[in-house]
Amino acid sequence: MDGHSRIVDDYAPLSLTVPEPSGRPGEDADFSHVDIGEAGKMPRPSIDLGAEESRPFTTGLIRVLDMDGKAHGAWAETVTPEAKRKGLETMIRARAFDARMMKAQRQGKTSFYIQCLGEEAIAAGHQLALRKGDMNFPSYRQVGILLSQDYPVRLLMNQIYSNEGDPLKGRQLPIMYSSKEHGFFTISGNLATQWPQAVGWAMASAIKGDTKICAAWIGDGATAEGDWHTGMVFAGVYKPPVILNIVNNQWAISSFQGIAGGLGATFASRGLGYGIPGLRVDGNDFLAVHAAAQWAAERARRNLGPVLIEYLSYRKGAHSTSDDPSAYRPKDEAEKWPLGDPIDRLKQHMIVAGELTEAEFDDLSGNAETEMREAEQEAEAIGLVSEGNGASTKHMFTDVYAEMPGRLKEQRQKAGF
Repeated sequence: MDGHSRIVDDYAPLSLTVPEPSGRPGEDADFSHVDIGEAGKMPRPSIDLGAEESRPFTTGLIRVLDMDGKAHGAWAETVTPEAKRKGLETMIRARAFDARMMKAQRQGKTSFYIQCLGEEAIAAGHQLALRKGDMNFPSYRQVGILLSQDYPVRLLMNQIYSNEGDPLKGRQLPIMYSSKEHGFFTISGNLATQWPQAVGWAMASAIKGDTKICAAWIGDGATAEGDWHTGMVFAGVYKPPVILNIVNNQWAISSFQGIAGGLGATFASRGLGYGIPGLRVDGNDFLAVHAAAQWAAERARRNLGPVLIEYLSYRKGAHSTSDDPSAYRPKDEAEKWPLGDPIDRLKQHMIVAGELTEAEFDDLSGNAETEMREAEQEAEAIGLVSEGNGASTKHMFTDVYAEMPGRLKEQRQKAGF
């Protein structure tokens, strides 16, 4: 046996490391590894912050509200009482909408639904920092972007029911909304595709010399997709006016955020390797979300390039109505999440600050429930797929070509349209 073989034989067999979550079903939830820091501790930097200078902001956590509802630090100074009121109303409406549609799915009125339970502050807080004409490339849980702009709830429900009132005419999966007028690019069922699309849209805005900016949205799990890295390269090289939002709600469909690399480094810090500064923000703190979004939007409008924001949150419910989280995470995990509930936290803060009463909160909640009930009645009156009253199949032939080809006209005629 030669010397080389003897050296090789001294090594142990190779193995892989498979990250494990801190708790499994039947075990107690453990979030001791999550350092939430101190409210108000992180300063508000200049908007021309460089990538390397941002390193402390990618490992710390920007928080404004403490767990007693008091606001602290420089980030709190940019959030107005009007924004808080609008944000709270949007969050309450989003939760009421979710509850109504979850029930509808269980009743067989739609095949599928995805809720944003526990993440309402992120979409609501971010959208209030944008302007009309700006564009969002959303993922599944940003219905608050539309609700904060008073997009008609009945249209959302028509889309979920795929009836004749559906703006997309039954050609898209439930909850995959689209509204150009409201800056809401069509949701894609394919993970991460919206990331390079958003960067490309922002590049086009800059090439045209426009003033509109863009926001990209993705979950922690989808950052493991190749499209995410493609978008990051273009954003880092060309510095377009885009805000890159990662919602780290701890879980992908059934794998925890460590499988996407969340244990080795924060998601916010991943931007540094592409030359993109990052912020890590308490996603259950409306004030922190809104202030960070304002900062990032101002940076984009000043032509200072992109910023990567990681919103730390928790997915309270299942990934979707076809998922059972009890199969892969501890039963008490939602209760033990250290950053609490976003609606409860903003409500508590506004009461402490004298900007809200319990009676006013009850009115907002009651109004939201009434709104959702009435909208559902309107949508059901138009029709349900389960009752044979979905959008006509004739729509499959339209809105594809500017001028319909002969072969498609022939197929349409054979189908009886």
